[in-house]
Amino acid sequence: MKVILVDDFELIRDGLKKVIAKEKDIEIVGEATSAEELFELLQTTKVDIIILDIALPGRSGLDIIKDVLFQQPEVKILILSMHPEDRMAVTALRAGASGYVTKAMASKTVVEALRKIQEGRRYISSNLAEYLAQELNTDYEKPLHETLSTREFEVMKLIAEGKPVRDIAELLFISVNTVTSYRSRIMEKMRMKTNAEIIRYAIEKELI
Repeated sequence: MKVILVDDFELIRDGLKKVIAKEKDIEIVGEATSAEELFELLQTTKVDIIILDIALPGRSGLDIIKDVLFQQPEVKILILSMHPEDRMAVTALRAGASGYVTKAMASKTVVEALRKIQEGRRYISSNLAEYLAQELNTDYEKPLHETLSTREFEVMKLIAEGKPVRDIAELLFISVNTVTSYRSRIMEKMRMKTNAEIIRYAIEKELI
């Protein structure tokens, strides 16, 4: 099994390399600290699974998933994240990821996750499986934020974190006008009028 490891923190990469090095049939064939480095590697390196930090600087991890799968649909992606295993995990899996592990648990779960994904299955932790089961068994109206597209959800979270429109545009590599358009659609879908309402909602729903 050939793996590429993508994370901008050397400490995280080193920790995962030590764990994976114990497995004779798993080989790390490349490392990257950014989306640009990853796509350069993919031009010359054969890989089965990419371990991808969903929060790389400068580029949305969800967009990276889609671009990788567009270029090489046979490649599988295991998401590495600091976010809890709930909404963000579901969003990543919907975007095409084959698995999701938190950085806090990665050293204990990454090998199991890689093997399950290599077998053609998806990997989710028992905590996430329980969360999904609760979601399916609960009879309730869909939360407003779940009506948003993946990109709208990203913009909404950044607004909730207090980021100005110009900063959001730079972080997501889109224009200020595009961010403004997303904001308008978000406000319409979530039936809100101000950023303060978005912030309050995000806090109540534990999205930030």
